[in-house]
Amino acid sequence: MGKGPSLFSLDAFAKTLDDRKIKTSTGGIITIICCLTTFVLLNNEYQDYNRVVLRPELVVDRDRNDHLDINLDISFPQLPCDLISLDVMDLTGDIEFDLLKNGFTKTRLDSAGNEIEQAPFDANVQGKEGDHIGAADGYCGPCYGAVNQGGNEDKPDEEKVCCNSCESVRNAYAKVGWKFYDGKDVEQCEREGYVDRINARLEEGCRIRGTAELNRIGGNLHFAPGASISVGGRHVHDMSLFDKHPNRFSFAHTINHFSFGEDSHELGAVFASDSHDHRTTHPLDNTSVDAHNMYEMYTYFLKVVNTRFEYLDGTKIETNEFSATQHNRPLQGGRDDDHPNTIHARGGIPGLFFYFDISPLKIINREEYNKSFSAFLLSLCSAVAGILTVGAILDRTIWSARRFIKEKKST
Repeated sequence: MGKGPSLFSLDAFAKTLDDRKIKTSTGGIITIICCLTTFVLLNNEYQDYNRVVLRPELVVDRDRNDHLDINLDISFPQLPCDLISLDVMDLTGDIEFDLLKNGFTKTRLDSAGNEIEQAPFDANVQGKEGDHIGAADGYCGPCYGAVNQGGNEDKPDEEKVCCNSCESVRNAYAKVGWKFYDGKDVEQCEREGYVDRINARLEEGCRIRGTAELNRIGGNLHFAPGASISVGGRHVHDMSLFDKHPNRFSFAHTINHFSFGEDSHELGAVFASDSHDHRTTHPLDNTSVDAHNMYEMYTYFLKVVNTRFEYLDGTKIETNEFSATQHNRPLQGGRDDDHPNTIHARGGIPGLFFYFDISPLKIINREEYNKSFSAFLLSLCSAVAGILTVGAILDRTIWSARRFIKEKKST
């Protein structure tokens, strides 16, 4: 019976005899270079193996029934706090009026932009809105013909409507579309000091900070001058005081901070001392816009994406990231001064508008090690084998060239 192949015939690493080896100084230099290069590459591979990265994953957003918070901090250097209102309208047709009275901080600013003091939420209110009969002293303030106050002798059972505060008179005017201006000659406003107060603050600015809770659907949030109300299905503002002082007001603004969801602006500071790589984007932060026309509409179109950060230690952060596109136009419409081929639409109200659209997708950023251990071993082997191969080829090339030159000289 014949013998099968021996292990010697399978040896892929055939050895050369020591007496057939030729060592040169060039080979020694190449060996040192290869060793140093190998050490550098192995160190880089080890650092790459220990590096932690955030890997994004795109999934369908299943949290669309939740509410969404909008966190904002915006300064208006040329609008007093008493003149600004904040409303929200979503795609379902729901409207939230005058959000500045609920959970927002309004800080008065002087002409230089320095903070004066925090304005109370009820700066325009000294009584309950639309006070009816039942006042302790029996007083029933006039509404100056804006509403039917009832209480006729022919109808003794009819409820009598009273305007006992400046705010109630202003709301009555707004419902019938009358201009309220600064409330001058209105008994309730004069008594509450509203007229003197609002005229004394016309040269001031305002900084608004707070959080609004919205339905998680698209819509718009806007700042506009004067009290807002819905009349005949239309959303309108009483701009009488704004129009009364031409070239005094404008919607120049500075967006100090703007974010959606849990305020990642604060979360970033919380995790700054940890190893977490928490870097949400706030593209509108520190955005300033100057205004030279009081009748100008400033619009930001926002695309909001629900985002979650998952870290190696099990920490999870739910937030939202968004992109923003800015546009402004004069209300009188017409041809754009900077772009003659652009014709602006006519109409609208002056103000600062944020139109937001909620993405149906969600981004999950998972914190992971850059390489697995098996990939790290494979990289080590590849680095060592590559360096040795290149070194061998370089050494053989130099050795062959030297032999060729030597033989050439001897002939």
